[in-house]
Amino acid sequence: MAKHQFQTEVGQLLHLMTHSLYSNKEIFIRELVSNASDAIDKLNYLKLTDEKMKASLPEDWKGEINISFDEKDKSLTIVDNGIGMNEEDLIASIGTIAKSGTKSFVEALTGDAKKDSNLIGQFGVGFYSVFMVASNVDVISKKAGEEQAYKWSSTGTGEFEIIPVIKESNGTVIYIKLKDEEAEEFASKYRIKNIVGKYSNHIAYPIFLNYQEEVSEELSEEDKKAGKEPEKKLEKKHEKINEATALWTQPKAKLKQEEYNDFYKSISHDSQDPLLTIHTRAEGVNEYTTLFYIPKTAPMDMYRADYQPGVKLYVKRVFITDDEKELLPTYLRFVRGIIDSEDLPLNVSREILQENRILANIKQSSVKKILSEIKKLSKDEEKYEEFISQYNRPLKEGAYQDFTNKEAILELLRFKSTKTELGKMTSLESYKQRAESEQKAIYYIVGENEKVLRNSPLLESYKKNDIEVLICDDKELDEIITPALQAYKEWEFKDITSCKPPKVEQSEEEKKEVEEKFQDITKKIKEVLGEAVKEVKVTNRLSDSASCVVKDASDAQMAQMMQMMRAMGQEMPESAPILEINPEHEIVKKLNGCKDDSLVEDVSWVLLDQAKLSEGMEVTDAVSFAQRVSRITAKAL
Repeated sequence: MAKHQFQTEVGQLLHLMTHSLYSNKEIFIRELVSNASDAIDKLNYLKLTDEKMKASLPEDWKGEINISFDEKDKSLTIVDNGIGMNEEDLIASIGTIAKSGTKSFVEALTGDAKKDSNLIGQFGVGFYSVFMVASNVDVISKKAGEEQAYKWSSTGTGEFEIIPVIKESNGTVIYIKLKDEEAEEFASKYRIKNIVGKYSNHIAYPIFLNYQEEVSEELSEEDKKAGKEPEKKLEKKHEKINEATALWTQPKAKLKQEEYNDFYKSISHDSQDPLLTIHTRAEGVNEYTTLFYIPKTAPMDMYRADYQPGVKLYVKRVFITDDEKELLPTYLRFVRGIIDSEDLPLNVSREILQENRILANIKQSSVKKILSEIKKLSKDEEKYEEFISQYNRPLKEGAYQDFTNKEAILELLRFKSTKTELGKMTSLESYKQRAESEQKAIYYIVGENEKVLRNSPLLESYKKNDIEVLICDDKELDEIITPALQAYKEWEFKDITSCKPPKVEQSEEEKKEVEEKFQDITKKIKEVLGEAVKEVKVTNRLSDSASCVVKDASDAQMAQMMQMMRAMGQEMPESAPILEINPEHEIVKKLNGCKDDSLVEDVSWVLLDQAKLSEGMEVTDAVSFAQRVSRITAKAL
């Protein structure tokens, strides 16, 4: 007998399961039936593609799932004849957390039992959900093509044990000893039928419910007249309780949204209905069916490098893989669903998948269809706001990655703006419509805090000229992606921190005169600040603020590259900004011609530091900044 400790994360998960107040405990049947279906899918695929496996299975082998219950024993048993598991598989699949999504689930735990229990329904936690209702679970499994079977047992506490056992056929038996308080509900014919009908009706394999039912014998007319009482006996029942047809193969006209929703929940392990359902059948050069869903809430592992893909590939209704990230581009990794091709060979390998022309065509068409349906969704403002709150960020990645569909993706994106309320968003098309036709540019500013960006001194000349500026407050992403967008419908994207300010009422002669007037002080400030700034110059972009910091065009391009390097974990130095001072501001006027060198030095640094703070940047030396402000204040009093 081999005893093993659960991996730490599994222990946390099981503790939550066994102590959860989660109301929707019935999902454990959905999860176990879904796992059983996956196991049959895998064996079905091998039967069709692996001659050795084909020879080891009976000719009439067909996948099926059997459920039985025992009211007296307070138990429930779920059996499949799928691929099965050996000792190594049992440890890997049940003793550790193998899927990135489950890792994300554990990372999302807050420690508040009530809040955490609600996460179960949002996510679905596979096999482990059984411990919401079970006091003990035995998993007896034999892997197809192997001789030895194993039994995995646990009470859902700190450890589990595995022992070798005898089992004739391949597949898995899950014996669930129900907790006393759960037995009445789940060791019930009607409850099981209801749950399977609700969540697993369209599992592609038959699900049978096995039970004993008391039946009365049929009496002849003579016996009835004689008043004879019919004898009662127990009869074994083997009742199919699901449709066992692949939902995506059925005509759209015959399907109700409720059926689509139930199927979505069975493949995604989500407890919510999807936000959008997209069912397509294509005929012609390539024949295929796709059924895609967009979840209401973004998958918990969406921003993990090891995210679990949400799309399953089938060939002629035969499951091929659910672990292929190339079926859709990475920016659509939140999409869940099915691709079923009539043209791919059954024994298509992973390497062939990535280079297959048929699959490339399906992928290309699927992307266009998904983006088209999202565009239709955008006409419903309330629903689209819900969509954007979850998926605006990956769509931005798409505008950067997918040149073919860039224009379509840009139409779907939403941005915060100086002409929208705090937290509200606008489309690029609406931006264009509000702008003057001769503008021909889309202005934006990038930073980390929306409120700070809205109050940036750099916006002063744009507000004065009634020019809208997009507020891009997701710096980590926007600093890389927005400059790379280049243009939308021939309107160029321009970063206001590196482009010329909008039109101002000042002739070239007046500009030159101001520069000459403040030449000495800009030179002094540059000497004081040294390498902290690239250049100091007067500007006409400010109206209320004394100073601001900007980048020149070459530094703006470098900033994009440096941000990418930082995202990859490499430390990169910040490039020195250009300090621009406002010649109309009282501070700058008084500083020009000031003979107090120590005051000029203090004010020069304060002009730089306050300009940085206004852009949400860090001050190099906060203590020195505070001391300078104190000294200047003391002189002013």
